[in-house]
Amino acid sequence: MPSYIDGSTAIVLGALDAGCDFFAGYPITPASPILMALMRDLPRSGGVAVQGEDEIASIGMCIGASLAGARAMTATSGPGISLYSENLGLAVMGEVPLVVIDVQRLGPATGGATTVAQGDVQFVRWGTSGGYPIIALAPSTIAECYTLTMRAFDLAERFRCPVFVLTDKDLNLTMGTADVGAFPPAEVRARAVEEAPDAMYRYEPSDETTPMVRYGTGRPVRFTGSTHDEHAFITKDPARVGALNRHLIDKIEEHRDEIEMVDADLQDGAATLVVSYGSTAAVMRTAVRRARAAGAPVSMATVHSLWPVPETALVEAMAGVERVVVAELNPGLYAREIERIAAGREVRRLTRIDGEMLAPEEFQEALA
Repeated sequence: MPSYIDGSTAIVLGALDAGCDFFAGYPITPASPILMALMRDLPRSGGVAVQGEDEIASIGMCIGASLAGARAMTATSGPGISLYSENLGLAVMGEVPLVVIDVQRLGPATGGATTVAQGDVQFVRWGTSGGYPIIALAPSTIAECYTLTMRAFDLAERFRCPVFVLTDKDLNLTMGTADVGAFPPAEVRARAVEEAPDAMYRYEPSDETTPMVRYGTGRPVRFTGSTHDEHAFITKDPARVGALNRHLIDKIEEHRDEIEMVDADLQDGAATLVVSYGSTAAVMRTAVRRARAAGAPVSMATVHSLWPVPETALVEAMAGVERVVVAELNPGLYAREIERIAAGREVRRLTRIDGEMLAPEEFQEALA
């Protein structure tokens, strides 16, 4: 039966169905509905939900809970992501499975707490030291808020790293009709755990991840944010340091095919490809339908996996087109990635940074 819900509710349902059993967060508009819902619903399924004293404490609790065996999630907005930065680096270094929901709002700083934007796109990728890769997904519909939240939990287990779900104020707080019973579930794999009784926490220097050690068995377990060898001993040996850091890169970059998600709707003879993500993509789809109805062949691509950039799918979508229009609610942050792979094609930036949503008419002007 159809239900009248918003993206926040769909994210909560996706987290619960993914097996999330720990949540910690701090109230912040427009992510607070996720905190409030999980404070109510997670204990009913045997989980734990905590309102931390601040954002730093909240993500720290999530890292600890994940290391102790929980499937952990937190939710915040741009100012909170800023405070998460150091602990995000710890999760990258320690290879901690963790889902981070970022409900974007207009920045910088406090910005517009109740206005829509997509300004955290580059920040989640580069917001901690070292520049090592993360995974970031971007739903564009209420149903995708559910599905991609589940997908985020699966990718976090697969690659043992923080996985972001980038939504925005309009998608999370706008009510819409959705058939919850028809939401396509995503399979979430079981956590790979080392069962050997004398096993130590291991970090293998390869492009694969290794099982996590089962905590609570009485043996010591080492965990550090410092550069370390495969047994979590701090080291400055160049060979081991290089192997560790290459591993943190390769385990994601060498498996892009498992992460890439682009919904490409292409038309023969199209000279223009429109690219977007998040709630802006919903407007893009309306504008492209109008253009096609008027006789203009236009292709479009909705990016669901923002990081790593789904280069294979996007390059394939660009085949035969002369120009690419990139639509987003920021100064053109993701357009930079499209320009990098556009192979000389014209790239037009269609942006708004005034807290308002792009309108279909603005797309049509860009397509003229």
